[in-house]
Amino acid sequence: MLYDIRLEMSYDYDATVHGGRHLVRVAPISIPGVQRVVASSLSFEPRPERVTTFSDFFGNVATTIAYVTPHDQLKIRLTARVNVENLLPPIDLSPSLADLRQQIARLWSVQPDSPHHFLAASPRVPLEPAITDYAAKAVAGAPTVLVAANALCMAIHRDFAYDPKATDVETEPAEAFALRKGVCQDFAHVMIAGLRGLGIPAGYVSGFLRTSPPPGKPRLEGADAMHAWVRAWCGQDMGWIEFDPTNAITAGPDHISIGHGRDYADISPIVGVLKTHGSHEAKQSVDVLPVL
Repeated sequence: MLYDIRLEMSYDYDATVHGGRHLVRVAPISIPGVQRVVASSLSFEPRPERVTTFSDFFGNVATTIAYVTPHDQLKIRLTARVNVENLLPPIDLSPSLADLRQQIARLWSVQPDSPHHFLAASPRVPLEPAITDYAAKAVAGAPTVLVAANALCMAIHRDFAYDPKATDVETEPAEAFALRKGVCQDFAHVMIAGLRGLGIPAGYVSGFLRTSPPPGKPRLEGADAMHAWVRAWCGQDMGWIEFDPTNAITAGPDHISIGHGRDYADISPIVGVLKTHGSHEAKQSVDVLPVL
């Protein structure tokens, strides 16, 4: 599938900003055998005094921008064309949970994609006993890691309500779990916490979801904003497999990845510091259009 992606993020400040520095991660990445970025352009208004682009530890495209000139608004625009492979569902070659622990123990790699980085608690995903217990019940009897991860994905979709008003970007997984409500970020964090509690390495994926569904299929939740889902390490033979608990599916050609990390903190769209006072209003719009 070939997609044209348009993203606009705008920030209107109550008071003039006299200086600022931001780290932006919104540009999609090329992933061999999965997706290829044909073209990508990122622009800012007003124009920053300094712009630097680099790849972070996990291989995500990160751009730093710095302002000295006073301004009262910031707009970020991304346009990209990305080709996503329509891959067949994977054959289950994953081990049992017990065998997975042995495979991880024998793996010495600490490269960015190593499962060792995705086993322990991370800044936005502590290991919560209540979530671990929930995950254990959801995957009870699962013969393989792939079946277990899929079972937890389906359980979260079944038991949690999609409610954009229930949580915000700072909501902790334990709070979203107690509410049984939230958005894609919350569902991803709860699933990551549950998988890690079971000893399955899991990470957070940020990206886009196509806005127009295939003929005869319903519209997917989260399609007009940036989306989030989960990657789970399913053993040495399968590697990383991605799951979307918001929509109860395995990630496929409708999902366009910006990148991944241990949790939202590693791949948040924008973070930074400002020299100002008061608050700001943030808006975001996303279009993901198939190229015919």
